[in-house]
Amino acid sequence: MPNSSPKASFSSGPKVGLFVTCLVDLMRPSVGFASVKLLEDAGCQIFVPESQTCCGQPAYNAGDTKDAKDIARLIVDAFEEFEYVVAPSGSCAGMIKEHYPKLFADDLEMTPRVFNLAKKTYELTSFLIDVMNIQDLDVSLDQKVTYHDSCAGLRELGVKDQPRQLLAQVEGLIIEEYEEAETCCGFGGTFCVKYSDISDHMVGKSIDALSETDAEVVLGGDLGCLMNIQGKLSRLKDEGKESNLKVRHVAEVLAGMTDTAPIGEANG
Repeated sequence: MPNSSPKASFSSGPKVGLFVTCLVDLMRPSVGFASVKLLEDAGCQIFVPESQTCCGQPAYNAGDTKDAKDIARLIVDAFEEFEYVVAPSGSCAGMIKEHYPKLFADDLEMTPRVFNLAKKTYELTSFLIDVMNIQDLDVSLDQKVTYHDSCAGLRELGVKDQPRQLLAQVEGLIIEEYEEAETCCGFGGTFCVKYSDISDHMVGKSIDALSETDAEVVLGGDLGCLMNIQGKLSRLKDEGKESNLKVRHVAEVLAGMTDTAPIGEANG
């Protein structure tokens, strides 16, 4: 994502720092641009600090507390000036909101800064509904979709109804729930690397449940989960078990930016 600071718009709305996330920046920049559009349309002033880095979750999950804290300090420095911090990822937002305070619980200097950042950090769809109260998205898409709830977004941040409330505003869109929507897909950050066989079995269960629906597209709010699901679909295709199911981040649909090819497919 290119830097959009100073202001990307002349809105007088809240100043929002967009935490792009590593996967969006490196693998799916369209999600970042869709997030900017959604936030600008909601009336926010958008800033994308160049100094932002990874949220530190991989190091934290691996038990590398020192590096996780060093990374967290960089994020606090980069984002504490804004009224809100928004991420198109429940996982990264959850790291900042739920785990940064734990990392610095015994640090008297950092604790107030970290808690201040945590209380103003939101996952994208949660921010649009819970803070900006978006009720009238002007977008349409004639497709049947289903939604996968990421573990961090669902269990750490309570993100469940918000993306569905936004999708219900998309003209022509039909939402069909699937049985494994709240079940871990097996990504889990480094989990899918350390325990690849278990991860593959878990995502296979998700694919089996998805195949029982009439959905054309599976949406989600975390790119890691979506890439894991798409990866399994690609492996099944190599085995001659091709599926017509497409995979997208929910922000692309909500922003009306679906010209880009689905995840894992080439443009054109």
